[in-house]
Amino acid sequence: MNKLQAMEVFVQVVDAGSFTRAAEMLQMPKATVSTLVQSLEASLSAKLLHRTTRSVTVTTDGAAYYERCLRILSDVRDAEESLSRTRLSPSGRLRVDVPTGLSSEIIVPALPAFFERYPDIMLELGSSDRIIDLVEEGVDCAVRGGTLADESLIARRVGAINFFTAAAPSYLARYGVPQHPRDLERHRCVNYFSSKTGKTFDWDFNRGDERIVVPMRGVIALNESNAYVEAGLAGLGVIQMTDYLVKRHVENGRMVQVLPDWLSDSLPVHVVYPQNRHLSAKVRVFVEWIAELFAANPYMNGGTAQRPPLPVAAVA
Repeated sequence: MNKLQAMEVFVQVVDAGSFTRAAEMLQMPKATVSTLVQSLEASLSAKLLHRTTRSVTVTTDGAAYYERCLRILSDVRDAEESLSRTRLSPSGRLRVDVPTGLSSEIIVPALPAFFERYPDIMLELGSSDRIIDLVEEGVDCAVRGGTLADESLIARRVGAINFFTAAAPSYLARYGVPQHPRDLERHRCVNYFSSKTGKTFDWDFNRGDERIVVPMRGVIALNESNAYVEAGLAGLGVIQMTDYLVKRHVENGRMVQVLPDWLSDSLPVHVVYPQNRHLSAKVRVFVEWIAELFAANPYMNGGTAQRPPLPVAAVA
């Protein structure tokens, strides 16, 4: 039995809470995963896991051994990296999860430069607006916007995104151009709801010392950013969305910015990863690359001065 491999498998089973999920994440047969854990228990003369038909939970001895395994595996990786070219040329599979809009508009177009710099990394990029459990799903790190509620994650702020309000010309021709946020109470709006809580997000507007938060009335709510923009393009209502997703539609006339004198709260963007995980070279370079990418992008640094101006709706 390879003791280090067995430790890695045991840690993955604990994190995933399932032999099947662990096998999928490790890309190993389930039988091999089970055999390695059983061999580890036999060599230690200790029961590490409670197994039922529905779940796998760690025993008291298993919990203590799990923490020791984390430290041992971290030390081994540190030793390997310090004696190799890994820091200069990281390699291996890297699993990352990012919101769909950021993926399609900002990250994927820039990936050729990333792979030119790090050709030995195999990236698995999950694109979803759903908040996933990084440990349970075996994801190395994720890019997330907004307030972070999970204190078990380490977060590095890498940017901020801005929002503006817009609508299709066909919608404005039919319903008129709102001149004040309160006017939106008489309009149709496209709402966005949380895939985790189901709650529809209110809209916020700021101008000088004045701040207005308005729950919007609408006939449709979505929870995926690209579909949300498409709903606006279809004339289903006014939308409030990140500027980098809507900018090209405003520039080509398919959408028009409304209420340009009113700003919405910017949204902080973080890269997050589990705190009980060794930050491998491949994760470290990806985090640094994302930070560089966002810092150089005028739509991702939270500022307004560097962003190109966009057309706005004429007063009705």
